[in-house]
Amino acid sequence: MGRSAIKRVCKKVSKKEPASPSKKPAGKNKDPSPDPAPHHTFTSEETETLRKELLTWYDRCKRDLPWRRLAAAEMDANRRAYSVWVSEVMLQQTQVSTVIDYYTKWMKTWPTVEDLAAASLEEVNEKWSGLGYYSRGRRLQEGAQKVVRDLGGQMPRTAEALQKLLPGVGRYTAGAVASISYGQVTGVVDGNVIRVLCRLRRIGADCTSPPVADALWNLANDLVDPDRPGDFNQAMMELGATVCTPKRALCGECPLQSLCRAYKKVELESASSIRNLVDRRADAPIGSDIEDCAAASCSLCMQPSDRWDGSLGVANYPRKSAKKPAREEQTVTCVWERPGEQGAAEYLLLQRPQKGLLAGMWEFPSMLLEKACTMKEREDILCGRLQEVSGCEVSVKDLQFVGEVIHIFSHINQTYLVYFLHGIAMKEAERSALRWVTRRQFMESAIPTAMKKILQLCDGQRLLCGGAEPVSDWTALTPPLLCYPAFMTSVLSLSA
Repeated sequence: MGRSAIKRVCKKVSKKEPASPSKKPAGKNKDPSPDPAPHHTFTSEETETLRKELLTWYDRCKRDLPWRRLAAAEMDANRRAYSVWVSEVMLQQTQVSTVIDYYTKWMKTWPTVEDLAAASLEEVNEKWSGLGYYSRGRRLQEGAQKVVRDLGGQMPRTAEALQKLLPGVGRYTAGAVASISYGQVTGVVDGNVIRVLCRLRRIGADCTSPPVADALWNLANDLVDPDRPGDFNQAMMELGATVCTPKRALCGECPLQSLCRAYKKVELESASSIRNLVDRRADAPIGSDIEDCAAASCSLCMQPSDRWDGSLGVANYPRKSAKKPAREEQTVTCVWERPGEQGAAEYLLLQRPQKGLLAGMWEFPSMLLEKACTMKEREDILCGRLQEVSGCEVSVKDLQFVGEVIHIFSHINQTYLVYFLHGIAMKEAERSALRWVTRRQFMESAIPTAMKKILQLCDGQRLLCGGAEPVSDWTALTPPLLCYPAFMTSVLSLSA
């Protein structure tokens, strides 16, 4: 979005921006990272060509997105920065198509940073429900409160200040907000930009390693257009999201194809293979005429152990580090139901702690199993938890096992062992973290997706039994129906 009508409020930052702080402080005598080989950088002529071609393509092909429209139309710098900040946080780890509706509703509810600062965490969680990574919404609210409380309601005006002053704002988000909202000449590096840069300059080393991360940030800062920094950064991200995609890149539609070393390698590898096939010379060198990095030992090059896969083409770049396996956890949970007013069912919900996973959200009474347990042990644990929250005695014989629901968090494979409890009266406790809700209230509350899947599982059992009334004895179901929980688990886990 053009910023020509907006007065620049930031000075141009150095193109060689320092690397983001490391967890390990650098030693005073530590040598700086060597400059990358010319093979992995751009000449001044290439830089000018890249800027021109990319921005021309962006002006013609950019998607019409609500946060872009809002930022382009909003002349108040403070409100513009807030709107961009919200969009960038929502877009972290989340598809654009999913974010559009959430963003529109959020900005309608809280159009200014002051509005968000006045909201409660529960209101924020309710608006965020279903979007995932709930700590993002909490940090947005905490940041808004800090802006109002400590900064006089004024959003920080530079990438450095945004990163320093706002909780949860890292180097990427700070750069995006500063360049789009204030015209600060600073680059951004997200997953899309990493992919584009690694392919353009054939950077094949692990992109999470410090030397590669530093090189990518330096490249981004060198390339950013000084006249249209916000548009340039959005164009780089747009290119990675729509053309230079992870698996099936649309190289024929790429405005930067002539500058792409990965594309050139694919072409030459293909030509070498055809030539070798025609010559029928099994010992002919493949790709011997491909321009390679001349550095003897380059920290940005693909390692010898990382073989080129001809079937992947440009998708050989970037190299991904081995993903850390998610940890496996089991949690026992109970759908406690009682007849409410006019016979409508009500469900017991508890509020999670204000810190940690799913902070402040509401869930069915649950307990994480710290170790592998037998069925009797886990049922005893669940009974103890129910007695703790209700103040009345709950017997194992009152619990009815329904089945399992698997929910995948970013770093946890969570298996919920679901039980059902109906008709036991409990002492009404005066606790703000406990409530009975109707089905409608349940759907409107700040409920994790996993809890909705658990209620779906119970609903599925009822439908199989021919009605909406609670099943009095799950264990009395016929053998085909006993298989249903496992079936539901498989189906529901697909929507995790």
